[in-house]
Amino acid sequence: MNFIITIIVGAIAGWLADLAFKRFSFSLLYQVLLGIAGAFVGSFLFEGEFHSMLGLPSFVARVLEAFVGASVILLLIILYRRFTNKS
Repeated sequence: MNFIITIIVGAIAGWLADLAFKRFSFSLLYQVLLGIAGAFVGSFLFEGEFHSMLGLPSFVARVLEAFVGASVILLLIILYRRFTNKS
């Protein structure tokens, strides 16, 4: 059951991150993978304490954590592309 929730959270967070960064236009599979990777990054950044910091329900906090993590990943991709293309 936890695996299914992780996929759902990843799909929502990846879709939101893809909407926030209009420069990318990923397929649904990439959005889910981005969201799952973002969940790991967000969990590392906030150490799983996002829900207690904001007082949100657990599912909403997991989606926001994954969204922030996916946004960090996309920002790193943008910076990498910007600095490698100038050389």
